Amino acid sequence: MRVPPPLVALAAAFAQRALAGAAPAPSAGRAAVTATVSLSSVSIAGAAASQFRRSATTLEPFHPHRASVLVTAGANSISRNPMYVGLTGLLVAHAIWRGSWATLAPVAGFVVLIDRLQIEAEESALLEKFGAEYEAYRAASPRWLDRRSLHFAKP
Repeated sequence: MRVPPPLVALAAAFAQRALAGAAPAPSAGRAAVTATVSLSSVSIAGAAASQFRRSATTLEPFHPHRASVLVTAGANSISRNPMYVGLTGLLVAHAIWRGSWATLAPVAGFVVLIDRLQIEAEESALLEKFGAEYEAYRAASPRWLDRRSLHFAKP
């Protein structure tokens, strides 16, 4: 994929808007859920980006081979792709705000495109660069989010 993932997410958001048409103002409950999902999404993506900066490695999605270290801490301990999880969460929040089931279709399209075109290429490059270290990380952390992502919540 040669289109930056944030632009793919923006295109998906425009598609959501087109699908929903003129949406009525959201209820207070829907607005609260939207805010919660948005804040959570920005937090996970922002925490991951900050960890990458602190680790002095690339954030450039088109050049994963330029990674100087394998970032596995923080948000990257609950997902191998927390920045994409954050973008997806923002699209889900937008769907909630718009109040239309149809607006979930662009979310699914975004996930499929990023998963198949962007993440697979990144993972191949990281496996080549970091080998067994990346294999161990891949075994320990899900690509997106799953029950392993909540391991910190266990008593």
